[in-house]
Amino acid sequence: MLEQLVQLVILFTVIFDPLSSFAVFTASTATMTAAEKKKTALYAVLAAAAMSYTILLVGAPLLNLFSVSISDFKIAGGIILAIFGIQMTIGQSMGDGGIKNASSVPAVAAIIATPLLTGPAAITAIIAAVNDYNIYVTGAAITIVLLITAAMFSLPTKWINKIGKTPIQFTSVIMGMITLAWGVRFIKEGLGF
Repeated sequence: MLEQLVQLVILFTVIFDPLSSFAVFTASTATMTAAEKKKTALYAVLAAAAMSYTILLVGAPLLNLFSVSISDFKIAGGIILAIFGIQMTIGQSMGDGGIKNASSVPAVAAIIATPLLTGPAAITAIIAAVNDYNIYVTGAAITIVLLITAAMFSLPTKWINKIGKTPIQFTSVIMGMITLAWGVRFIKEGLGF
């Protein structure tokens, strides 16, 4: 069970990509006060948690409701993960274009929560993980990754400036390759290979 938990924490860390979300959070809250930054971080992580746990609990029943098999969903989800992985690997941003126009705490938090933290790739991975592992291990992995994200978002500004963009971009490329590999894996599993 510990091995499964570690695997899922790695997968969700790659897909939720708190490092890239942190970079967007830093850029979008640069003009905010310290109190507004804390509120934005809290709202973003709570919204991502609410969405993740909702998918955790109702994702599989939703598939049944729409008569979608887990194999079909894995193929579709694998394609999304593969596209997401390719975009990360070649350095394309995953949706911070709209965040430039957002200035209020709730607006910035909503954009960071979804699609950055819990977008289609995260939804896919959560539903597939519940099927492959179980709801408890998946829930524990989500909790760990969200706690890591919350800790990152609460870093003081001086730490943010020390990190810089290069390590974030380098890590994003590596995480993109891992996400692409998971996408291929989901497609193969869906096809029965």
